[in-house]
Amino acid sequence: MMTSPWALILPLAAGTFTIRLSGALLGARIPTHGRWARAMQALPGCLIVSLVAVSLISGGPREWIAGLVAALAALATRSLPFTMVFGIAAIWLLRHYF
Repeated sequence: MMTSPWALILPLAAGTFTIRLSGALLGARIPTHGRWARAMQALPGCLIVSLVAVSLISGGPREWIAGLVAALAALATRSLPFTMVFGIAAIWLLRHYF
């Protein structure tokens, strides 16, 4: 028995629309000052730290050296993009040449 592709497309489209609309409505309610605003501003950094921590815990000496390079870059530049570039470059070089 064949079912119509629309039986799958329409509920998925409705679900996608609902998720996007609820994100827009909830996003407008996020406070711009206070404790919640500070937490939301810190969230991207927390996510990056959690991802890097998993790599460091499960990695070996190369990952630890790359983490040290990234930490030193963070202290020297105080720039997240530069820190990420230095960390990515360090792990790439260490994995390909050492």
